[in-house]
Amino acid sequence: MMSEKQILADSEKYAEKAGFKLNPDKKHVALIVKGLAHNEKKFGARYCPCRARTGNLKEDKKIICPCIYHKDEIKRQGFCLCRLFFRK
Repeated sequence: MMSEKQILADSEKYAEKAGFKLNPDKKHVALIVKGLAHNEKKFGARYCPCRARTGNLKEDKKIICPCIYHKDEIKRQGFCLCRLFFRK
């Protein structure tokens, strides 16, 4: 299980590699990271805290951060649903 610090570092690396940036609101980022850490501890995966799990592992795989929806959301509105990743 990863620490919140490691999840934040992984998110920063992913954002840079994907051409995004993290939300500039550090408090919001901390809340999302805390939710990801909680979900990883409770469910064994970093499910996006802004999306509802169904209990179906195949379906829920789509909402492991970064979820399959985030790129379209960022393209369309400039940020993903949970507002962790933003367009540069």
